[in-house]
Amino acid sequence: MATDPVCGMFVDERTADLTLYRANRTYYFCSSACRQQFAEPERELTLLRRRLAVAWPLATAILVLSYGPHFSVWAWLAFGFATVVQFYAGLPFYRGTADAIRARSWNMDVLIAVGTTAAYGYSVASLVVPTIPSAFYFDAASLIIALILTGNYLEHFVRERARGSVRALGELMPSSARVMRGGVEIEVPVSEVRIDDLVRVRPGAPFPADGVVREGVSSVNESLVTGESLPVPKGPGDPVVAGTVNGEGQLTVRATHVGADTFLARVGQLLTEAESAHVPLQRLADRIASIFVPVVLILALGSAIAWFFFGGADESIAVLVFVSVVITACPCAFGLATPAALVAGTGRAAEEGILFRGRDSIEQASRVTIVLTDKTGTLTLGAPVLTDVIPRQPGTEQEVIALAAGIEAGSEHVLARAVQAVARSRAVAPADVAEIVADPGRGARGRFGGEEVGLLAGHVARAAGTDLGPLDPTARALEREGKSWSVLTRAGRVLGVLGFADEVRPEAAEAIRELREDGIDVAMLTGDHETAARRVAEPLGIRDVRARLTPESKLREIEARESSGGGVAYVGDGINDAPALARADLGIAIGTGTEVAREAGGVILVSSDLRGIPGALRIARRTVRKVRGNLAWALGYNIVLLPIAMGALVPVFGLAIFHVLPVTGAIAMAASSSLVVLNSYSLRFVHLR
Repeated sequence: MATDPVCGMFVDERTADLTLYRANRTYYFCSSACRQQFAEPERELTLLRRRLAVAWPLATAILVLSYGPHFSVWAWLAFGFATVVQFYAGLPFYRGTADAIRARSWNMDVLIAVGTTAAYGYSVASLVVPTIPSAFYFDAASLIIALILTGNYLEHFVRERARGSVRALGELMPSSARVMRGGVEIEVPVSEVRIDDLVRVRPGAPFPADGVVREGVSSVNESLVTGESLPVPKGPGDPVVAGTVNGEGQLTVRATHVGADTFLARVGQLLTEAESAHVPLQRLADRIASIFVPVVLILALGSAIAWFFFGGADESIAVLVFVSVVITACPCAFGLATPAALVAGTGRAAEEGILFRGRDSIEQASRVTIVLTDKTGTLTLGAPVLTDVIPRQPGTEQEVIALAAGIEAGSEHVLARAVQAVARSRAVAPADVAEIVADPGRGARGRFGGEEVGLLAGHVARAAGTDLGPLDPTARALEREGKSWSVLTRAGRVLGVLGFADEVRPEAAEAIRELREDGIDVAMLTGDHETAARRVAEPLGIRDVRARLTPESKLREIEARESSGGGVAYVGDGINDAPALARADLGIAIGTGTEVAREAGGVILVSSDLRGIPGALRIARRTVRKVRGNLAWALGYNIVLLPIAMGALVPVFGLAIFHVLPVTGAIAMAASSSLVVLNSYSLRFVHLR
């Protein structure tokens, strides 16, 4: 069974003929009005405004006529006004009822159409048939339609505001792109950009596809996809995302994902799917909504008959009893409880670069009590940096850096890039080393000043019996700290030792502190050796460390912790993390990680900012609380107000109360759905960091 993404009513896919295919997904609707509002929300809001512009002035005029002197004289004028309201302003309810009859299902429009038609029809009969007691309820029927249309308008308006993030994504994509074809730069529609195309992106222009920078240096505004307000520097080899905005320099980008496969398109699809997602909490609401309308009609008819035959009510009061019950009931509140909260919650998370994948990922995230995390590329930056430069002769640190950078000139090895980065940051010019030869896994060598120079990996130097002299204790200290190290030599003599480490992400400590403040434990699972793991874990305050784990042993750790109770989340970024991400109750994938890891995760941190982990868990808990609150409100509303509509207050106020119950019931029903949406919309203002 499906759920109408607009009103939340239950829809049987087998018999439903009101569907819409969008973003590789089929949506089912209980009425043509709901389908129209979903397909063209702005047009539907315009039509609603027009109907309201007719309904309210005429309903107000009918109310004045009904309670003015000599109403019977003006009854025919009230009849004319009421007819316009009933069949123009109320037309969507009749169309919805016709759709329900064709689909052999029930929707909210059935209750509204039946209730207002009963009040209007009895009034017309009372006007034209002399034998029927004179009682006119044109005012009640018209006011009910005006009030419900007002509630629908407010509800639709708020829902469209909640969907703003989805529309904003689509608006970011440019309509055209400048592509290199046959050595010539041409402008083509963005739909014609192909994978591996070279795309020229000028300063201030949005990127038309996901890709990798081939030429140029610039900065990119990635605030929409990462939540980071500061521009991000980009150069050759750096990834860029469709929809983000180029800064001051021109870039040439090789397209890697285009069209519906771009990151931006996938985000939009995830947010759209949230509108009709079903968390387990929704299942009861679905069952209730599917039988609610026929049950209400039975209750309404039974109440009217009971008051007429056993309660002393005449025909006109019996009609009001029926109208009160069907108008007061609100099945929409049950249907909207989950999708309204999910749309608001996932939209707010997306603004901070947090994406929820899968229908139950939010509910799983709300239950997490422990976060298990990988080390390399997750808690650390994933690329080593040069942390220690220890020259053999004091005061020669600059010379050591210059010679090491000269040997590594042009190399793309991760350690070579770390050496080059330090040389650039300290404004040290690389030495002019000639005849450079790389020895993969061992180091590199060349000639400088007529002498052989080399930069050897520490384990290679040890195996070759290189005499480190006074630097031997330094090298051993680096090993104890879990760092890798290299030896710089010239003419066979050691000039210095360089230490490398994969540094901890700058935001990791804050993220773990926030998790602990929220009552969530943190443990590290890593395949690295114990020393390296402890070097990262201890400054972060992680005491529970499991090292030298294979992907299989990580799965056993996850299973053991799940069996002890509580929800388990696993954070990772690599291919080897994919099984653990899929096995855990909730997989949280780092955005800069591999495609395999991102596909296995239930949550994706686009910006790779670890502070998104506590943020994701917070918004999940708040969203699930909103869902529960919405369901409790929907249940409580109907439990309290339906008995009142059926006459529970008659012993106190008498049968005359039924003269006001239809209108007050319409106000309450419209307010009920609107409150569910407004309560959900408040998630848009949650602070995640």
